[in-house]
Amino acid sequence: MKSRDLIGELRHRLIPALPVPFTQERTIDLDSHIRMAEYIQDMPVPGVAVWAHTGRGLYLTEEERATVLTHWRESLPQSVIVAGAGCPSSNGERAKSDDEYIAHARAMAEHARALGADAILCHPPTRFWDRPEREREEAILQYHSELAKAGLPLILFYLYEAAGGLSYSSRVISLLFNLPNVVGIKIATLDSVMTFQDLATSIKSEYPEKLLISGEDRFLGYSLMAGADSALVGMGSALTALQADMMKAYYTQAFDDFHYRSRYIDRFWMTTFMDPMEGYISRMLYALSWLGVVSSHAVYDPWGPTLSDSDIDRVGDFLTALPTELKH
Repeated sequence: MKSRDLIGELRHRLIPALPVPFTQERTIDLDSHIRMAEYIQDMPVPGVAVWAHTGRGLYLTEEERATVLTHWRESLPQSVIVAGAGCPSSNGERAKSDDEYIAHARAMAEHARALGADAILCHPPTRFWDRPEREREEAILQYHSELAKAGLPLILFYLYEAAGGLSYSSRVISLLFNLPNVVGIKIATLDSVMTFQDLATSIKSEYPEKLLISGEDRFLGYSLMAGADSALVGMGSALTALQADMMKAYYTQAFDDFHYRSRYIDRFWMTTFMDPMEGYISRMLYALSWLGVVSSHAVYDPWGPTLSDSDIDRVGDFLTALPTELKH
């Protein structure tokens, strides 16, 4: 898919970042995977994101990544699939040089292309976070330049450091936007609304043709008002229609509907995106289980905290109280 076409497909739309339904035995529950695909097929979204942070892309084995992306490509043959790419955790730990680290990231991007992905979401290259400023900038640019060689449109990713991200200076962002195939940037700053505001203002001013993609589950509605053109969020994997319809209401200026839906979406993140933050993945899987989408045996995240009784009560209470017409 050409970059211009992808921008048109994603603008003003929700792209759910999907978790992987694991069992306690650390195996992917394929039946739940099938049911997730059936659920998403009925949603008003242009496609999905896999191998992102929500989908534990850097922690999956190569075989698991292939299983996930192949399944979604077969299930959504006409939809956009955005695949995360970076240096997988195990390879990063073993990488003896920056070149080797970057080569592993490019290999993941090329694997995504071979399996049918339409675009790459660039995992931040955290290996370089403590380098001197100029060395760090050059390494970040080299990393993204190599990902671009996979030949797919690129979505940059500004992720807050506590979640394994890397802050990019305005100079680095400018250099990255001038790389071939860059269609936009996803911004996820968690609780730093000011950071989002500042980035959104500068990017919308300097690169109006690029997509400003919200990754702000915790203030999704406000991020649209602050300038986001679309959203790519893990929260979108459940109550997907509610969030997609909220976005449509905003962009069509149906503000009463926007505020009505946004109020419930804010309550949803308050039950799922809270400390410990890494627990949001199992909480989202539990929400999908409550909605009947995945099996109750497939709400395990091997790399996050165990789902607690309070998590279960909090998410269950919210979904029980949610108006019936919004439970999709």
